Amino acid sequence: MAQSSAEPVEDVDDYDYESLPPNFSLMQNMAAGAFAGIAEHTVMYPIDAIKTRMQILSPSGGPAYTSLIQGTYRMATGEGLLSLWRGMSSVVVGAGPAHAVYFATYEAVKHVMGGNKVGTHHPLAAATSGACATIASDALMNPFDVIKQRMQMEGSGKMYRSMLDCAKYVYRNEGVAAFYVSYPTTLSMTVPFTALQFLAYESISTVMNPTKKYDPVTHCLAGAVAGGVAAGLTTPMDVIKTMLQTRGSATDAELRTVNGFIAGCRLLHAREGFRGFFKGIRPRVITTMPSTAICWSAYEASKAYFIRRNDSGL
Repeated sequence: MAQSSAEPVEDVDDYDYESLPPNFSLMQNMAAGAFAGIAEHTVMYPIDAIKTRMQILSPSGGPAYTSLIQGTYRMATGEGLLSLWRGMSSVVVGAGPAHAVYFATYEAVKHVMGGNKVGTHHPLAAATSGACATIASDALMNPFDVIKQRMQMEGSGKMYRSMLDCAKYVYRNEGVAAFYVSYPTTLSMTVPFTALQFLAYESISTVMNPTKKYDPVTHCLAGAVAGGVAAGLTTPMDVIKTMLQTRGSATDAELRTVNGFIAGCRLLHAREGFRGFFKGIRPRVITTMPSTAICWSAYEASKAYFIRRNDSGL
């Protein structure tokens, strides 16, 4: 976010949307990012749970969960309505710190690359900053994501009483490596996802709002479209990531031996063909579009709060 004028400004709307005001500290930026991350992941969590069920590889090769409506009905009637939120505690605990690191890294790298100059288009700076932020935040978030997806699996309510119980089970049976076996695959998805998202966002928002003043409508629309496009294009990596993160709890002997991206691709193609790589694309896009808008809206709302608070001298 770009530096704004050195003169004090009382109205939040006078700040450049892409700016980091001089009275908005790093810690406040991280706090805003943490709030944004928690809001993003929790609001759309039930749809994410259905997406995980749709992506899990079944021994027969046939999908047990085929749509959002079918998946929601099956989980709600078979396991109870609250099963749609099972594992959300892991997201709440992990998303806050991970997004705090994400936004702090994004701001720092974008500033160093000169992406904060108002009135010009900086897609490369935005894409690079987003990629660096993703690498840093995913290193922190990956173990929590593994726990989340294990708890989203069918029958997980009988295996794990809590997030901590799930973490202990994974560690005892598979070791610490299980929490990071999907990290390279995660990066292969999230780095291009973030780069695509910010490239699209930067381009769309520049066209819609060339002055880059604070404009929540522009932010929501540009963010949602950019997030949806990036989510759709990176779905194949997300399917393999789900396979790697849930393999330890699978009863499928062949699936349990998968230890990397290439092996996962081979097994998925052998079982389900090319179509298998796009399992869960609809709930992934449906989840990502509002999540992107929610994340940045929450971030901007927190940022505005801190600016007003600091301007008032509290």
